[in-house]
Amino acid sequence: MFSKLDEIVKKYNGLCRQMQEPGILADTSNYLPDGGTRQTGLDLYKKIAKEVTRLEPIVKKYGEYKKIKNEIDGARRILASEKDADIVAMANSEIAENTERLSSAEEELKVLLMPRDERDEADVILEIRPAAGGDEAALFAGVLLRMYAAFAASRGFSVEIADIDETGIGGIKTVTAIISGSGAYSQFKFESGVHRVQRVPETEAQGRIHTSTATVAVLPEATAVDFKIDEKDLRIDVYRASGAGGQHINKTESAVRITHLPTNMVVACQDQRSQFANKDKAMMILQTKLADYYQNLADTKYADERLKMVGTGDRSERIRTYNYPQGRITDHRINHTEYNLTAFINGDIGGMVEKLRLADTQTKLQDK
Repeated sequence: MFSKLDEIVKKYNGLCRQMQEPGILADTSNYLPDGGTRQTGLDLYKKIAKEVTRLEPIVKKYGEYKKIKNEIDGARRILASEKDADIVAMANSEIAENTERLSSAEEELKVLLMPRDERDEADVILEIRPAAGGDEAALFAGVLLRMYAAFAASRGFSVEIADIDETGIGGIKTVTAIISGSGAYSQFKFESGVHRVQRVPETEAQGRIHTSTATVAVLPEATAVDFKIDEKDLRIDVYRASGAGGQHINKTESAVRITHLPTNMVVACQDQRSQFANKDKAMMILQTKLADYYQNLADTKYADERLKMVGTGDRSERIRTYNYPQGRITDHRINHTEYNLTAFINGDIGGMVEKLRLADTQTKLQDK
């Protein structure tokens, strides 16, 4: 681990020196780095700055580790030559305290050195569907959509509703949303699964608690590199948009529905005024869903291993219960309960997200 850390420090220092070269930003000529896309000096500077930002926490933590270790070594040298009882006691105390700090810093370094999930920075395709519970499940799906929209806004992400099918009483039959912003997937990736609600429905005259469920799917936006679609495998239909899409709805056939014939997968988009814009967005959603579909097929042989991890994304797994009478939320994957239901469904889910992230990190460290 430490030889790798030394290499990272060397790389970090070299990149910092390169950023300080006076001519780097002034270079407006195009060049092909490693045979890739044409870039200017500014492009190179941005690329280097991004890598420096990524490495900096590791370099700082390693510097802290080495400083603590040096303090321990210094205290041990004092013990080897000092006979004064008070000074020996102080040295022993310093060693004990710094040994604990050193162990903590080493664990933090292990976490920082873990391979990054390259998908963490991706935008998110969010799908919510009611499952068991009829109208109450559809209403709960609406609650989840509003919860995620509020959480996304608190993180500075934007939310676009690509397609939505609503019930007449304020519920949702199905919704597809696009959540955009740097790091969106890292904040939402643990939300995939079955969400269960226990509450008294508004339509329940006798005050009995009902249990309903809704499914959430969170997918990192795929690119053409992830999966290429053959146009011959598609059926594209256009129709008039419906719902809260503005005054243009029902006047033009701007909504687009695309069916991938080999898998019978269907996506739709109706939030844009232009048919072409809706088609582009629907293709992006289809690209993401197909990449996920074929990745899941490829991962079948690793199913047992994936089930050990917090972030399996298994949509048949009941991951969380929202109990309204007791005002509690329980995440079953980490056996964690909070009693702030009102704030939680209003978007204050960051604490739970962080606990899931830490649990996932601990699991991966144990598996190494």
